[in-house]
Amino acid sequence: MASSSSSSSSSSSSSSLFRCFLHFFFFIISQVQAANLPFHPRDVLPLLPRQVSWPVLNSLDSPVDLLPSFVGSVSSSNRIVNWKGACFYENTAWVEFHNKTGSEFGGGTLHIKVSYPHSWTCMDLYVFATPYRVTWDYYYLSREHTLEIKEWQDKAEYEYVKNRGISIFLMQAGMLGTLQALWDVFPLFTNTGWGENSNIGFLEKHMGATFEERPQPWFTNISVDDVHSGDFLAISKIRGRWGGFETLEKWVSGAYAGHTAVCLKDSEGKLWIGESGHENEKGEDIIAIVPWDEWWDFELNKDDSNPHIAYLPLHPDVRAKFNETAAWEYALSMAGKPYGYHNMIFSWIDTIGGNYPPPLDAHLVASVMTVWSKIQPEYAANMWNEALNKRLGTQGLNLSDILVETEKRGSSFDELLTIPEQDNWIYSDGKSTSCIAFVLELYKEAGLFDPIADSIQVTEFTIKDAYSLKFFENDSSRLPKWCNDADNVKLPYCQIKGKYRMELPGYNSMDPYVHMNERCPSMPPKYFRPQNC
Repeated sequence: MASSSSSSSSSSSSSSLFRCFLHFFFFIISQVQAANLPFHPRDVLPLLPRQVSWPVLNSLDSPVDLLPSFVGSVSSSNRIVNWKGACFYENTAWVEFHNKTGSEFGGGTLHIKVSYPHSWTCMDLYVFATPYRVTWDYYYLSREHTLEIKEWQDKAEYEYVKNRGISIFLMQAGMLGTLQALWDVFPLFTNTGWGENSNIGFLEKHMGATFEERPQPWFTNISVDDVHSGDFLAISKIRGRWGGFETLEKWVSGAYAGHTAVCLKDSEGKLWIGESGHENEKGEDIIAIVPWDEWWDFELNKDDSNPHIAYLPLHPDVRAKFNETAAWEYALSMAGKPYGYHNMIFSWIDTIGGNYPPPLDAHLVASVMTVWSKIQPEYAANMWNEALNKRLGTQGLNLSDILVETEKRGSSFDELLTIPEQDNWIYSDGKSTSCIAFVLELYKEAGLFDPIADSIQVTEFTIKDAYSLKFFENDSSRLPKWCNDADNVKLPYCQIKGKYRMELPGYNSMDPYVHMNERCPSMPPKYFRPQNC
C-alpha cells in the first residue's frame, strides 16, 4: 500500500507540474505574439523531450492541422506554383527537366525559393511525391533550394511528371521529430546486403530481436508425408521491398514473422500451399493454392528477400478437430481473389494510443493516407477508403469527406481506426483477407474456433496473435525427425529455412476467447498486452 500511495503521489505531482508547464507555455506564446519577437517557442518544440513537446503540440493543433497540406504540382505545363508556408510567407517552386546523366529519359531539378520567415528560428518541412517516389526536405534559410532527381525511374514517371507534375505537400514544423526518425526507414527497402543489415539492425534496436546464426545447411529436406492439412507456415523476409515492409509491420505489431501460409493435402495425398499474397504472372498479389514443390522451389531458389521459414504443425487434438473438406471448400472459393489490402492495417490498430510506437501516431497515419490519396486515388480507395466507409456505415466517401463526417459525428479519426473489422464485410472485390486473415478464416471454417467462432473476428488478428494461439504441437518428441536436425538448439517448432534462428515469442500460449484481439495494445519493445484484450 505504501508503494501504491507513493506512486499516486508522484503521479499527481508530475501531473501538476505538467499543467503548470502548459500554463507557462501558453503565457509565453501570448507574450511573444504580442511583442512580435524574432522567435516563437513553438519553433523549438521538436527539440524538447517527446513527453513535453507532443502533449503541447497536440493541445495547440487539431488533427487536421497536423495533416500534410497539398500546395500544388509543378510540371512542364504548370510551370510555377506559389503559396504561403507555415514558416516562410512567400514560396515559389518550379521544375527543370534535364539529362545530365545521358540516360534514356533524363532527370530533373525541383527549385524551391523560400523567403520572409515569420521568425529566426522557424523552418518549413515538405514532402515531394510522384506515384514512383516520395522524398522530403526542410528549409530554414531564405534562399533558393534545389532537389535533384538524377534519373526518372522509367518512361511512365517521366510522362507523369511532365503532364501531372511533382506533388508538393507542406508539413507542420512539429512533425520534424517524425520525419527525422523516418530517415532510418529508407535503407530497409533496398535489395542489398546493406538493406538486409539495416533490417536486422532496426529489429534489434527497436524490438530487441536477436539474430543468432544457425549451423549450415540453412534449409531442411522435408518429408511431405509428415506434413498435414492445417499446418502453419510462418515466414520472415529481411531484405528488399517485402523485407522492409515486413520489418515495419513487425515493429508496430510485435510479430516476429511478416508473412504466413497454410498447408493443405488433397484426397490423393498431394501437398499444396494456400497463400494470400502470392504474386501471379501479372505481378498482382492474389490468393493462390500452389503445389508444394513449386512453392518450395521458389522459396529456396528464386525469392530474393532471404526468407526465413518456420513450420508449425497442429497439435494432434486440434488436427482431429480440423474439417479438411470445409477448409478446402473455403480455400478454393477464395483462390484468385486479390490480397486483402482493404483491412491490412486494421488488425494492427486496436486502441487510440497503445499501438503507435514513437514517432508514429494517428496523425502520421492520416498524413500518409492524405499523400497517397492525392497521387494515387485508386490505391487509396483500395487500401483504406472502403474500410473507413464500412466503419462509418457510408459509401463512396473519399478521405477528406471521411474526416469531415467523423468530426460531424463527434468522433475522431483515431477512434475511427479502432473500430473492429468484421469478417463478413464484403468489399468491391469480395471478401478481403490478408495473409494471416486467410489462414485464420480457413481455420474458422474448419471448426478450430468452435464453439465461439461467431464471436471472433480473425481479420483483427496479427501474425503474432496467430502463432500465439494454443493450436500447435507442444511435445517436441512428436515433431518430425527432420525438424531442426542440423541445429544444436531445439526449437518447439521446425525452422526449415534461414541463416538466422527464428524467434516466435508467445508461441502456442493462448486459448481463443470471445472478441479476441479487438482491444490490444502493441507497444515495443515489450509488447505487453492485458489479459483478454
